[in-house]
Amino acid sequence: MGNIIGAAGRVLGDSEVRAFVLDKLAGEDLDGRRVCVIVPDATRSCPLPLLLGAVHEALDGRAAAVTVLVALGTHAPMTELQLEKHVGGPYPCFEVRNHEWWVTETLVSLGGIAAGRVAELSEGRMRQAVDVTLNRAVVEHDVCLVIGPVFPHEVVGFSGGNKYFFPGVAGQEIIDFSHWLGALISSAEIIGTRGITPVRALIDEAAAMIPARRLALCLVVQSGTGALHAVSFGTPEEAWAACADVSAETHVRYLDAPVRRVLSIVPEKYDDMWTGAKGFYKVEPIVADGGQVIVYAPHITRISEMHPEIEEIGYHCRDYFVKQWDRFSGHHWGVLAHSTHLRGAGTWDPVDGERPRVTVTLATAIPERVVRAANLDHLDPATIDLAALAADPETFVVPEAGEVLFRLRTQHR
Repeated sequence: MGNIIGAAGRVLGDSEVRAFVLDKLAGEDLDGRRVCVIVPDATRSCPLPLLLGAVHEALDGRAAAVTVLVALGTHAPMTELQLEKHVGGPYPCFEVRNHEWWVTETLVSLGGIAAGRVAELSEGRMRQAVDVTLNRAVVEHDVCLVIGPVFPHEVVGFSGGNKYFFPGVAGQEIIDFSHWLGALISSAEIIGTRGITPVRALIDEAAAMIPARRLALCLVVQSGTGALHAVSFGTPEEAWAACADVSAETHVRYLDAPVRRVLSIVPEKYDDMWTGAKGFYKVEPIVADGGQVIVYAPHITRISEMHPEIEEIGYHCRDYFVKQWDRFSGHHWGVLAHSTHLRGAGTWDPVDGERPRVTVTLATAIPERVVRAANLDHLDPATIDLAALAADPETFVVPEAGEVLFRLRTQHR
């Protein structure tokens, strides 16, 4: 059995996936080892009960201890009931817990990446040292096994692999640092870029400092269903690269010409705009200059529980921050990055002010005063006629938005 099963256009059966996981873990030196299994939260489509069930079968009676750590990044923690539903089980002898990124005592520093090396990795965009901090469970175990999907991603190009360490279970400094590097490149430029982007290079450099042995089960998931197109196993770098190639064929759709309006229908797994903004990231490249994206998510009631700072700063294009850096450098850079990602491309100068390329309209349950104060347009979702917009030749409707990337054929790479 090779190190990858499946392909674009295929759907794997559960028994095939289970057999692959059992075979691969049987060949690894895991007897008597402490294993940290790092998994996504519920904002990612992933058949986690299937995979963790197979991992439990493979490790039961072999591993000395197993901790399942949910890679929140800086997302909100999952409740006990949410975790139970998310991971399946029960899994005797497995401890399941959130990555508590906000609790300093749960973190440990592995050292730093020097300013000169950062300049090399970032291709000159940043030049300062960064402390490499992550959840101490990673270094307290002998082996770390990443399990997670690969999708086009607005910060790193394609998600997955070592991204489950940084930002998945990292401290806020390197999370902010890596996200701001992505923002300097811009979401529209980096999203869906294949190969080692500057952000991926930074993440890989940090992951190489982890003392535990690193393994990964990377996945290509059928968006919205949890079915698997492909599974690969190996080092995080190898497994990720294999699945990124399949994801590029599976999760990117191409249009021949830009559209004037996109109606992006955000699924309920994104419960705030911090996560639901993916409904914008994945469609921005196909919108014509001066066009509009309507983010339709009537279930979303807040911008971000964990990052209220975004309501104070609002949403702005990259140049708004870069050209006023003295004013904004003291804020969390991850918040600034999120701001630029949802506002999209644009320009700013002190005379003409801010000129966004497209209009971003939230049709959510967030109060209108909050939306407009955050520098976005507002629509009452109750006033939107989904059928009429679907029939409008100038509107492109994206159901289950947030995972599949839309690009113009002229942007193919």
